[in-house]
Amino acid sequence: MSNSRISRRIQSLAASATLAMSQKSSELRASGVDVINLSVGEPDFATPDNIKEAAKRAIDENYTHYSPVPGYLSLRKAIADALARELNVVYDPAQIVVSGGAKQSLSNAVLSLVNEGDEVVIPMPAWVSYVEMVKLAGGTTVAVEAGIDQDFKITPAQLEGAITERTSLVMLCSPSNPSGAVYSREELRGLVDVLVRHPRVSVISDEIYRHINYIGGCASLTEFPEIADRLVLVNGVSKAYAMTGWRIGFAAAPLEIAKAMSKLQGQTTSGCSSIAQKAAEEAYNGPQESVETMRRAFERRRDLVVDLARQIPGLKFNVPQGAFYLFPEVKAFLGKSYRIEGDTVAEGTVNTDSDLAMYLLEHAHVATVAGSAFGLPRYIRLSYAASDEQLTEAMERIRVALARLA
Repeated sequence: MSNSRISRRIQSLAASATLAMSQKSSELRASGVDVINLSVGEPDFATPDNIKEAAKRAIDENYTHYSPVPGYLSLRKAIADALARELNVVYDPAQIVVSGGAKQSLSNAVLSLVNEGDEVVIPMPAWVSYVEMVKLAGGTTVAVEAGIDQDFKITPAQLEGAITERTSLVMLCSPSNPSGAVYSREELRGLVDVLVRHPRVSVISDEIYRHINYIGGCASLTEFPEIADRLVLVNGVSKAYAMTGWRIGFAAAPLEIAKAMSKLQGQTTSGCSSIAQKAAEEAYNGPQESVETMRRAFERRRDLVVDLARQIPGLKFNVPQGAFYLFPEVKAFLGKSYRIEGDTVAEGTVNTDSDLAMYLLEHAHVATVAGSAFGLPRYIRLSYAASDEQLTEAMERIRVALARLA
């Protein structure tokens, strides 16, 4: 038995690979190395002015006290109105729980729905924190791989084959982090048909990137009333409104689940920042032009990165339909070696996707994230939430570095 004072629960958790790579990138930059960070999932735009002004007004109007655990009623009404407007779905404000970012909303949902020993079906690749949240809840992840040849989307047959009598939850993200894949309505229909046969299985639909899509809109699991009594929708303001640091997310769920999530939050963090909530209220109620402006910028950057990636021999990828990531397969470069001569000689062999990500960081000075962090080895994730100039330079550095491998 370990003599550590740290609980086995926490010792079992893996550190976030995306945050770890971003930290390494920051450390190198602090030491004077010109690193281009494509590892972080964060819009590089400033929060729109009208939202910042709403936060300033909130301070002046003394919104500086504890807020209700599930969030201000005015914000929950604004969210419900936005969902009705965008998804044509009706939620009562009592069904909405506002939390400290969509990450907390996801964690609250998992902890509210998963018992010790339950199985949770997660399509891979998936965001790095899903598996750790399930682990924290005492559950077991059942990973369902969907590689590049099926556009990183699982099939109904795969879902059916993964569900057992111990399955309590399925987690789905569309548009996807890390792949940028977007499920069509027909594809979701196929998955829902499977779920209808398993009424005990709840579903979390992570739609944090739904406003950043390049196909004219995203289908949602909220379109299927057959699963409305067990569906938890998660979203927030971080991506669509460039508000990552404000830490406001929400879950919309059946009342029983919403009450459970609020109960959990009441015993952990309580209500989130009162000032940030008033800013989020303006985000949902105010002008929406900035959302489209940023979406168009991401689409232009997507096209730029795709064009540059096509000039790199051996890099295999699908054109992402949403989010702001490219997720290329890199197995053509694994098993290759390098020798770089300078003041000192650097040499080694790239055996894994993690080796490749470290090679690109140390020798191309571009930070990426290994696909294994997302449950799918032999890939890397590149974020194109950066300026055109940074992206052009980063892709050239990657091209040169990969060409060195032999």
